[in-house]
Amino acid sequence: MYLVIGLGNPGPDYAKTRHNAGFLVVDNLSARWGIEVRKRAHRALMGEGNACGQKVVLAKPQTYMNLSGMCVADLFRWYKCEHYELILVYDDADLPSGHIRIREGGSAGTHNGMRSVIYQLGFDDFPRVRIGIGSAEELDLADYVLSKPGGEEAAVLNKALEEAADAVEMIVRGELQKAQAKYNRNAKKKASGSPSEQ
Repeated sequence: MYLVIGLGNPGPDYAKTRHNAGFLVVDNLSARWGIEVRKRAHRALMGEGNACGQKVVLAKPQTYMNLSGMCVADLFRWYKCEHYELILVYDDADLPSGHIRIREGGSAGTHNGMRSVIYQLGFDDFPRVRIGIGSAEELDLADYVLSKPGGEEAAVLNKALEEAADAVEMIVRGELQKAQAKYNRNAKKKASGSPSEQ
């Protein structure tokens, strides 16, 4: 089984902000897979179902971003999945807007939600799909991530959310390395100004 958790902040004030990219990917997968994410348990909104030949749990922590690890640890211990079956999806201000980066493990970087997750779990060897949201020099980082993108940036991020959902599907199908080869390479092409592979 796979436990797919998107990070974000609960409540209408935070809906569709950059920091809620993980929630938005879970919403995308919920619609694709026909899994309603409505049940309240383990400090999350969650739903269970089947996708890509696997049992899947989708979850959106309701603890607020900086305490995400409390929810993730609860879910991980309840479902007793393997480390490689835990997939975290979240925004990353250290990546340019619209870029997708997939890793099999590693540190949290500057992301407070992921710092909480790794601290509470006590390990960092699980897949994660990072969605680049960029940053703005004229804005404090907290103000930037908690605001909503508009115009061309919104279109770029919407495409990235779709690609992130595609990447999660590949990981659930057992194609983690294939997903890394596709999306990590595309991110490098975007950064260099080369056309992305379709």
